[in-house]
Amino acid sequence: MTPAPGARVDAHEAARRLTPQTRRDFALVVPAFNEAPMVPELVAELKRAWSEYGLEGEILVVDDGSTDGTADLVERQAAGWPKLRALRHRTNEGKTEAMTTAAAATDRTWLVLFDADLQHVPDEIPRFLLALQEGSDIVTGRKIGAYDKAAVSSVYNRLSRRIFRIPVSDLNSMKAFRREILDEVQLRRDWHRFFVVLAHARGWSVTEIDITLYPRRAGVSKYQGPFRILVGLLDLTSVWFLLLFSRKPLLFFGVPGALLIVAGVAVGLVALWLRFVEGTGLRVLVYLVILLETVGFLLLVSGLLAEQMAQVRAEVEAIRKHVPPSGS
Repeated sequence: MTPAPGARVDAHEAARRLTPQTRRDFALVVPAFNEAPMVPELVAELKRAWSEYGLEGEILVVDDGSTDGTADLVERQAAGWPKLRALRHRTNEGKTEAMTTAAAATDRTWLVLFDADLQHVPDEIPRFLLALQEGSDIVTGRKIGAYDKAAVSSVYNRLSRRIFRIPVSDLNSMKAFRREILDEVQLRRDWHRFFVVLAHARGWSVTEIDITLYPRRAGVSKYQGPFRILVGLLDLTSVWFLLLFSRKPLLFFGVPGALLIVAGVAVGLVALWLRFVEGTGLRVLVYLVILLETVGFLLLVSGLLAEQMAQVRAEVEAIRKHVPPSGS
């Protein structure tokens, strides 16, 4: 019997139902920035899970410019275990770049994004793989448990659901997805949190499962502070604009421009009526006409130029779809 979407499936039951192809055709992506205190437990937990659940996928730990020797420690802890590889960034580039770096380094069908802090445990991996095997393109985790940033995360997720109409309730959690999606969805820095939004907007299917959140065992969170909240809100606005107006920018620039032009004409007619019929004139109305017409035409021209840019973008995307990804 197949459980209802979102229902909790035991990890061992999920592993039992995985096909041999699914067990090996995935890569676990672990972004890590200054996570040396967590490395011994992380590698030990991954080895245990791979053995306990019969997993054969590869593990890609992406050292994102760490200064505490994270990558070297990973390699020492995983010595003799060929399933795990360490990839390195020279500087801290963020989780988005870690995702794309790992995607370029593997040919596996599915990627599972997993944090190095072990606030989620590797026992969740078979459950994500099962959801992928059953037909989902993207599987996200809905955190269950105490969460330091629960209030901020709740507001952010509610805004995202309301604005983007996505069928999941938690965007910033463990997730698994088809690697090919990254060939189609172009992510900017820190846009990993909008990966699901952008993919869903392009028609990829999304589902959600409950996962347990545990306290961080060591080290400190890399995503905290009021600046992170501001950046998140600005990024949300950017993505909203991209999805709503990038295909038809004339709607954003042209409609307000046309309204201002019409308003300028109306004010001009009022000014002419006052001057030649009423015999009075207000110079401020002339200045207002000049302002409205100037801004209106600037917006209209900006919209037309943006339409040309959108056309070029569409042509580039069409070309990219017909060019095989590197390494294939």
